[in-house]
Amino acid sequence: MLKLLPLLSLLFFSAPTIAASALSPLETRWLKAAAPVVSYAREQGLPLDIVVQPQDAPDSVPLALGFEGGRCKLVLSMRGNAQAEAVLREVAAERQGLMIAAMAAHEIGHCQRYAQGDWHALPRGFVERGSARGDVREQRETRREEGYADLVALAWVHARHRDDYQEVLAWLRSVRQAGGSHDTQAWLALASESAVFDTAQTPFEQASLLWRQGLEGR
Repeated sequence: MLKLLPLLSLLFFSAPTIAASALSPLETRWLKAAAPVVSYAREQGLPLDIVVQPQDAPDSVPLALGFEGGRCKLVLSMRGNAQAEAVLREVAAERQGLMIAAMAAHEIGHCQRYAQGDWHALPRGFVERGSARGDVREQRETRREEGYADLVALAWVHARHRDDYQEVLAWLRSVRQAGGSHDTQAWLALASESAVFDTAQTPFEQASLLWRQGLEGR
């Protein structure tokens, strides 16, 4: 989950306004939960479109991000996809909207990195320890981007749902498997207390500071 899609095809909706009558109840629920995040991203000037895939997508991540033609594509792949229900199976029904919003904020973190031309780039002046090639390097780069995006999600939750911060953090920790390309535990540990985001900066700027700390410790 929370994975970047490198290429999109068969896009259904990619306009700011989506025809509600063409959406399933599940798609509508996810879009409503993600709407505040989408609005914030557009207020920040991010080039963001919403895409709902009309075909069955049983092997796709329910909510993901792609980049095409200079624009970010927030993609919902809900149809014929058991993961769309399973991803929140352990979350109480009344709390699922919050987790969907956190997932959307994570993807907006990816969009910001793409839009700034920083995808897979290290901060200026950062010197990487050691070297890696092939799959190991790719895994390392993916893990870094996932770490940054998780921090953006937490910064957004801190700004909008501060009382729910620890709940979202605990959920993120529960879905991040140790050792894989999506293992962001090192960054989540830096964000164990919401006070780390008590600044007047944007969620992107707040996330960048902690993200760099995580890089320096790895």
